[in-house]
Order: sequence, then structure tokens, then C-alpha cells
Amino acid sequence: MKLFRFMLIALFVGSFNVNSAQELQLTDKDYIVESAWMVGLGYNFVDNSDYRFEQFFNVKDNWNAVAFPSRLSIGRYFKSGLGIEAIGSYNKYKVGKIVNRVPNTTETDYYAVDARLSYDLNKIIGETGFFDPYVGVGLGYTRANNQDMTTYNAVVGFRTWFSDRFGLDFSSSGKFGIDAENHFQHAAGVVYRFGIEKGLSKKGMEKLALIEENQRVQDSINAAKKAEEEARLLAERLAREKEQARLAAEEKAKEEAEKQRRLQIENAVKEVDHVIFRFNSATITNTEKESLDKLAEIMIANPTVTLYVTSHADARGPQEYNLKLTEKRVQNTIDYMVNEKGIDASRFNGEGFGKKKLLNDCDGTKYCPEAKHRVNRRSEFEVSSF
Repeated sequence: MKLFRFMLIALFVGSFNVNSAQELQLTDKDYIVESAWMVGLGYNFVDNSDYRFEQFFNVKDNWNAVAFPSRLSIGRYFKSGLGIEAIGSYNKYKVGKIVNRVPNTTETDYYAVDARLSYDLNKIIGETGFFDPYVGVGLGYTRANNQDMTTYNAVVGFRTWFSDRFGLDFSSSGKFGIDAENHFQHAAGVVYRFGIEKGLSKKGMEKLALIEENQRVQDSINAAKKAEEEARLLAERLAREKEQARLAAEEKAKEEAEKQRRLQIENAVKEVDHVIFRFNSATITNTEKESLDKLAEIMIANPTVTLYVTSHADARGPQEYNLKLTEKRVQNTIDYMVNEKGIDASRFNGEGFGKKKLLNDCDGTKYCPEAKHRVNRRSEFEVSSF
């Protein structure tokens, strides 16, 4: 349910016009220059006609200019939109141009050094692409018409940028002073920025916010998927552990049951006791066959049981002879179980020990009654496998 909710959020965020991961990546176009140094070189045009705004664009009669670059500027522009600039310019009042409302009769030099504080209007009106308008105020020293003067300046202009570093600058300044010739100074030139510090534009910040939101949603979806996967893996692990515990319990119960079953069979085999043979004989008597019949019943009831049969002799006679005798007793015992009771021969193996394993102290060094010798003439049975 949580995963479904995050998927709905992702679909909502995806409803913006962003159709591919490519569009959701920040590019150089999403960054703007926020602060930099700037130098400029260009032309300045001086209008000292004193017509104020009446003939502001009367270039032919009112604007003075020289044929070579006549304006040099340097400034530092800050992230806040403020800029501090220093500007030096040169010009000439040309003969025939209107100066102080009358035609100029003598060519004179014009010099100006100005300092101004400007403000980038894009900080107010928003980003306007390549169009970068500004306004400013400042102070300056001007020598014009053979007169020195201090001026109060007001400027309006704009820059247009071809790249982060290169652009054009156009401006018009009104220069006013006490007991001075008020005039206009226009400028056009090339500007170059260096020491650039960049930041996200408004569009870039919107895109970044969208990227971060998409990432947050994706992270939430991934976290939900991870939690869901972890829950699934935990459930599977618990199920495996439960199944392993069940199988272990079953195996333990089975082993315990087999252990008890083997113990029961071993006890039943022990209850059959020994098969006793007559002296110097490997023949099984009818009485002893009854014991073997009981043993056969146990083996028939438990078809996976195999027996190890051992036969022994009393202490009389040489060991070599007794070994052969006990081997015959082992063989006769097994043959009876196979031939008479139909039990597979592969379920038996055996060994004759002669007089090596006596059950009492009748070892031939002293007199023993027949009853004590009889005990040693026997076949024994042991469960080999179950």
C-alpha cells in the first residue's frame, strides 16, 4: 500500500513537461553569472547641445565622437546585483556641432573620469535572457570646453551577452553639475568578464527543485521497495528457519525412534541368548533350533537388520582345531537361517574364535565339570546394522 502511494506521487511529479531523464539534468543553460570582474572598451558620444530631451536622438547635429575607441572601463559586479565601476573617456567637441545651443567654432578636447554604482534590473524584473538592463548613479570629473567640472551622474543602459565572457554594452548618462555644463554621454562597446562566479538561474532552481522532488520520490519508492524486499526476505528466512527446525525435529525424532527401535531389536536378540553346541560338534540340535527360530522371527519382522555371528569352543583341544570347529559352527548357524528360514545370506557375516573368548575360568589348566565347559561351546549374535 505504501509503495502504491509513492508511485502515485511519482506520477504526479512526472506530469510536468519533463519527458526524459535527459531533460531533468542541469546543464550550462541553467546557470548564470552572479558575480565577476568586467572590463570594457568602446566608443563614447557626447551631447552638449543643452536641448535636454528635445533633440535627444539628433546624432548629426548634437553628438560628438572620434574615430577610434575612446572609452575604457573596469568594474566589479556582485551577486546582489550591485556593481562598482570606474570609467575613463576621451572625445572632441567638433566644429559645427551644437554646444550650449550654438554652433561650435573651435575644436576642443573632452576628458572624463567617472565612478558609479550600478544595479542590475534583472534582480527585480527577473531574467530576460540575453537582455541585461541596469541603472546607476555616480560622481565624475570632466574637462570640457576648456572648463573643469565635477558632475553628478545618472545612467541607464543594458548589456547583451554572447557567452559567459563576451558581450556588448550600451548606455546613456546624464551628467549634471553646479556651475557646469550639463550634458549627455552615450556609450557603446565590447565588454569582457573574468573572475566569474556562477549560480543557478531561476529556471535552473525550478529544475533543481523538480530534480530533488523526483529524487525524493524515487528515494521513497526505493526505500519502500527495499523495505518490502527486506520484509519478503525476512519472511522467507523465517519460513526456512521454521522448515529447518521442523525437519531437524523430525530428523531428531526419527533418529530417536530408530535408536529406540534398534535398542528394542538388540534387546530382543539378547533375549534369544546363545546357541549351545555339543562337545566336538557343529550340529545344531532341535532345542537350539527353537532359539534360532525366534531369532529368524526378529529378522523377518525387521528386514533391514543384519547380524554378526560369532562361534566359540571350550578350552579342550588345540586352538587350530577349535578354530576350524567354530568356523563350521558359524557356517551351520547361518545355513540354518538361510536354508530353513529363507533369510537372505547377505544379512549375515560371522567369525569363529576357537577358544580365545571363554566365558569362565575353564581354561584347561584345571578340572571343570561338563556344565561349565558347555557354556563356552556357543554361537552369539550381535546387530551389525539397522
